[in-house]
Amino acid sequence: MNTAEKILSVCFLLQGVCCRDFSISLPEKIQALNGSCVIIKCRFDINETYDKDISERAAGVWYKDKHDRISSPVFNSSMQNSFIKGKITGKLKDKDCNTVFYDVTSNHSGQYFFRIEGEGGLKWTYRKGNVSVNVIESPVNPRVVLYVDGQELQGQQEVLEGRSVSLRCSAETLCSSPPATLTWSSTAKIPLSKSSKLKELIISDLNFTAAPRHHRVTFTCSISYQLQNKNRTAHSSITLHVQYATQISNSSCSSTNVTVCFCEVDGNPYPVVEWYLSGRPVSNSSSTFISKERLSNTSLRSFISLHQSLTHSNTLLCVSKNTHGNATQLFHLDFIIQKESRTLLFILIGAAAGALVVVMLCAVTYTCVRLSTKLKAQTETVDTYASLQLSAAQNLEYDTLNIKKREDTK
Repeated sequence: MNTAEKILSVCFLLQGVCCRDFSISLPEKIQALNGSCVIIKCRFDINETYDKDISERAAGVWYKDKHDRISSPVFNSSMQNSFIKGKITGKLKDKDCNTVFYDVTSNHSGQYFFRIEGEGGLKWTYRKGNVSVNVIESPVNPRVVLYVDGQELQGQQEVLEGRSVSLRCSAETLCSSPPATLTWSSTAKIPLSKSSKLKELIISDLNFTAAPRHHRVTFTCSISYQLQNKNRTAHSSITLHVQYATQISNSSCSSTNVTVCFCEVDGNPYPVVEWYLSGRPVSNSSSTFISKERLSNTSLRSFISLHQSLTHSNTLLCVSKNTHGNATQLFHLDFIIQKESRTLLFILIGAAAGALVVVMLCAVTYTCVRLSTKLKAQTETVDTYASLQLSAAQNLEYDTLNIKKREDTK
């Protein structure tokens, strides 16, 4: 390698020290929400011969789509009024051209080029570096990821009961005031979330232990922006599938001419039910009948009917199974029959007692009616006798007066 090549190599490696030229660092693409703001991360460098021309009075200029001499800039930091409202938040003297534009609309979408204007001969447009700004109407949907025991599960949402589950919602935050917020909702009660922010990424985690109640629960993460009294939101959802051992949720027996028992079971994967009479497996026969009713994707109700001749057996066992475990329910048939007999006896006694009360009420009512009728008849007889006596007395008094009147005439 000759001397010239060595010098060029050193200059290439140490561009910040020697052989420094005009260059700029910009993101390729930026998204902004209609009605909000946009932040452009920007740093630039200049040819070392112009270091004396950059000062506090330097101006930063932005062109949109075109950057020739006849094009007008859309923003100039040295002017109070520009086509786009904004400001350069970085210090141009330190070659920091970070810029914020306010109240952006769809008309502000396009390619942006930066220009530095200093004192003396420093006037340079960075034509080889530009940033694409895309103004969108709605925020981008957040990303929801499932972690089980700290490991990310890709392409599946199936977890085992008892495992440590974390649902992470993340989204790139767009420029807004107030800042964006993440919230969780679900078709069931959910634990409290924990939020954090990493640079331009907002994160919210839900941490809990997988349980049967979380099966087929849909968790939704929403990102919200409050812009000019309008709420802009976007959502992403995940439905959790939990595998768990079978469990018996309800069971009962009744006995008349036949004994009928049932078990309601739940489990994922879908469980199966087996019946055992005095320790022996039971299948359909002339004396037994087994049927089932599907209640959901994870639950069923199994029935068994036993002829009365089989109820002398001591026990009936319901066994529910799936790949994660078993559950059992024991029935004592002799106790059930005695209980049903006592219940029937109590019903008969109650019915007899009720009938006796009705008969007694009827007898009392009949007696009261008879007495009332008799008293009424007696009262009417007394009233008639009294009337006759009064009439006789009046007639006697009249006759006495007539006799006295004739005597006086004589």
